Amino acid sequence: MTPLRVLAVASEFYPIIKTGGLADVAGALPIALRADGIETRTLVPGYPDVIKALPTAEVLLDWPDFHGGPVRLLGGSHRSLDLLVLDAPHLFARPGNPYLAPDGKDWPDNGVRFAALSRMAADIGQGAIPSFLPDIVHAHDWQAGLAPAYLHYANGPRPGTVMTVHNMAYQGRFPHDMLDAFGLPPESFTMHGVEYYGTISFLKAGLQFADRITTVSPTYAVEIQSDEAGMGLGGLLRERSQVLSGILNGIDTSVWNPEADPYIAARFGANELDSRAANRAALQRQLGLDPSPNALLLGVISRLTWQKGLDLLLDTIATIVGEGMQLALLGTGDRDIEHRYQAAANANQGRIAVVIGYDEALAHLIQAGADALVVPSRFEPCGLTQLCALRYGAVPIVSGVGGLADTVNDVDEADIADGAATGFLFSLGTDEALAAALCRANKSFQDKPGWRQLQLNGMSTDVSWRDRASRYAVLYREVVAARRNDMH
Repeated sequence: MTPLRVLAVASEFYPIIKTGGLADVAGALPIALRADGIETRTLVPGYPDVIKALPTAEVLLDWPDFHGGPVRLLGGSHRSLDLLVLDAPHLFARPGNPYLAPDGKDWPDNGVRFAALSRMAADIGQGAIPSFLPDIVHAHDWQAGLAPAYLHYANGPRPGTVMTVHNMAYQGRFPHDMLDAFGLPPESFTMHGVEYYGTISFLKAGLQFADRITTVSPTYAVEIQSDEAGMGLGGLLRERSQVLSGILNGIDTSVWNPEADPYIAARFGANELDSRAANRAALQRQLGLDPSPNALLLGVISRLTWQKGLDLLLDTIATIVGEGMQLALLGTGDRDIEHRYQAAANANQGRIAVVIGYDEALAHLIQAGADALVVPSRFEPCGLTQLCALRYGAVPIVSGVGGLADTVNDVDEADIADGAATGFLFSLGTDEALAAALCRANKSFQDKPGWRQLQLNGMSTDVSWRDRASRYAVLYREVVAARRNDMH
């Protein structure tokens, strides 16, 4: 097996800086790829928490002026993840959310910030670090989307490029008059370049110029070729469908492991599922829910947004309460949705519990203690919480879209007894369909042997990166082979 070098480019990575699933992938995939002979270094912005986590980082490069200020490129590692850090204080030395200012709006210079990240990736791809010349530059989401464009317009040999879309909803659009500030040539501003309805789109640039495009589930790869789910880029994706594929995300099974989880009240595995009840009791106690052993306890860990369908779940509160179920919700997002959940909790104390914010320990306890996990997304590229739920014996109740459809087998479509069925799917977009799925789950919950088998089916599902990382390794090797053939 020929070793390959990959430069991954991401704007966040677990465990240091995380706003969503991108961070989990950026933190876990490089480590999983080692088994396939892939050496990965991940280029990330030098946010304060990143700099603090790498006190012994080596200075690899130093520029007095790079996109408006002095920068250094640092090399180091964190929890066995090999990192390259773009230490640009004028762009990244800002606490809090990596994309949003304290007023909740995008930083006005986000275009320049992430153009600099992409530019550095392209420079490394062309040999800026003599000791590390990558065979592949793997750009994650719009923040890295200009990297394939910079490499396309550069003179000389270049590595292969892969663009992964984690969510089509975020496209990185900026005014056309920033072309010069981004260091892009005038000829790039065309329909077959970075131009997108009169603006510059970082995501479009990556989709246009990458050798291969991936997204994070097979079903989402099909969905985004439509005009609706493609969000303006469906035509381009249809045009490039021969280089587009969907590879499911995995989860880090060392972090999400009920047999060794430091955050939960009682550790358990498939062979000691009865121990799970202690987590259920701990969750009810911590959140002030009634200690009802026969109430189906629903868990939610999510951004509270329209995309995630959390407004639909609000409309089923009467069903949840009326059918004797309980709800434990952890999340933050749309202020109106937050307030409505808090009002529902106040009106149904002991039955509905809501924690606004994010709490890693509570997220683990919800997975370990809830009977079922609800993910009612209107669209979902992959979804990770349902993968964690499968591993922890929390039966998923999910909408049949994207990666949710690819990772959960409905009890009405598959057999529980033969191990195939793992949860409940419902058709997209209506609270009636969600309410019906909740009632189906509640009815199944009363059949204790059947429910236990459903939990065991989920827990025996492979949700790790093992096979999924190997698919990336195969894709990288295909790109490298194709580029060698092109050069001959």
